[in-house]
Amino acid sequence: MAAAIRRLMDVLYGACVVIAGTALVLISAVIPWAVYTRYVLNRAASWPEPMAVLLMIVLTFFGAAACYRVGLHMRVSFFASLLPERLQRVTALLVELLMALIALFMVDWGSKLVAATWQNSIADFPSLSVGATYLPIPVGGAILLLFVFERLAIGPPPPPAERGAVAFE
Repeated sequence: MAAAIRRLMDVLYGACVVIAGTALVLISAVIPWAVYTRYVLNRAASWPEPMAVLLMIVLTFFGAAACYRVGLHMRVSFFASLLPERLQRVTALLVELLMALIALFMVDWGSKLVAATWQNSIADFPSLSVGATYLPIPVGGAILLLFVFERLAIGPPPPPAERGAVAFE
């Protein structure tokens, strides 16, 4: 059962990385286009800036979930590492429970935000619902919650080098 959960979480992690990476690449293409149209063509395009903001939302919430899973998220572990081993385990459990609480907050309030703004449209993209642009918040929160449950149920995933992947540090 643990192996099946780990494989499923690996697939979910891979999807998060692809989604966040694609958003980053698209941001990297959209911003130079905005600069080109503004300064070379002297006719600034109106869509690159809001597009970059929307892509940043995707990058942030899917990227954060992926980083959390592999332990690359921001954390301050100096003081926790000074504690005795037993208190370190208690602190680690407390951190996981707080992360679950944050993920639940993202799912709950993110869903409410999506519902409240679903009928609104974006001026530069009239056919795009504002609520749809906020979907990465509850979806990213749900994925984060699954990664927290994975850590609580079967422990953190092994480092990338142990799984045959290339580690970037």
